[in-house]
Amino acid sequence: MSSNVTSVTRCRVEEHLFNTTFSPAELSVTASAISMTVGILSNFLALFILVKAYYRFRRKSRASFLLFASGLVVTDFLGHLINGSLVLHVYRSRKDWNVLDPSCTLCGFFGASMVFFGLSPLLLGSIMAVERCIGVTRPLFHSTALTSRHMKKVLALAWVLPLIVAVLPFLADRPYRVQASQSWCFFPLEGASDWLDLFFPLLFSVLGLLALLTSILCNTVTGITLLQSRLRKDRHYKGTSQHCEMISQLLAIMLVSCVCWGPFLVSIILRSTWDHNQKADVRMLLVVRMATWNQILDPWVYILCEGLF
Repeated sequence: MSSNVTSVTRCRVEEHLFNTTFSPAELSVTASAISMTVGILSNFLALFILVKAYYRFRRKSRASFLLFASGLVVTDFLGHLINGSLVLHVYRSRKDWNVLDPSCTLCGFFGASMVFFGLSPLLLGSIMAVERCIGVTRPLFHSTALTSRHMKKVLALAWVLPLIVAVLPFLADRPYRVQASQSWCFFPLEGASDWLDLFFPLLFSVLGLLALLTSILCNTVTGITLLQSRLRKDRHYKGTSQHCEMISQLLAIMLVSCVCWGPFLVSIILRSTWDHNQKADVRMLLVVRMATWNQILDPWVYILCEGLF
């Protein structure tokens, strides 16, 4: 009995922060419902387009790119569906966590889901950038060494690594915590009790930023290589138009990820420098909502590019 009380207390350690007053616009359940619906429909349409393209190009160099892109859309779809449903459930329960989740089980699942579906798309985006960089700069190695089996293993790794990060707090007995707005759960961002409470959010943030940096570097190299090829009109360089289509999609994905996830990842690192007040709480809620828009905008990259190309 005492251990259960301790667990609940640790899950609710930030309850003293709940005196922050959020405006109706900041906590609108209608906005959450609309964004969830749009995100699910967008991801479903994008997945249909990508699966159709994958079967059309499954024996060509574009197949590996489409495999990762399909994995990214599936991840975004599930993340939007699961996290969106949890948010709506929390709002419907009037954010009364003592009644909604007395054992902190739901908060733990919510926090792990936020970590997994936040980190996995970032890793997938960076893997896609690396794959295209190799395909453009080392086409022979790409076609001979990077088989479909290898690509599927890499795709699995992009799901396994975020899953490990998501379950680490459970293994270390560091529960996820309800945040100041009471509408979501995550690593403890305020009132950390020891170095592990600081380490987990920092690990999440560093991995996410490294994934974004990898995407930027690889897409830059790929873009420069394609530009040089076009300038010298290299006839031996085949498939330039397809490469341009894929790099355009990657650049759009990278831009969306940087705009949506960048502020949240940086905010996690800088949170220790913030004075805890209502303005800081509202700021954190804003950057979290910006991050969730990544799952809405990602599929439109493929939907619009399919129409353009």
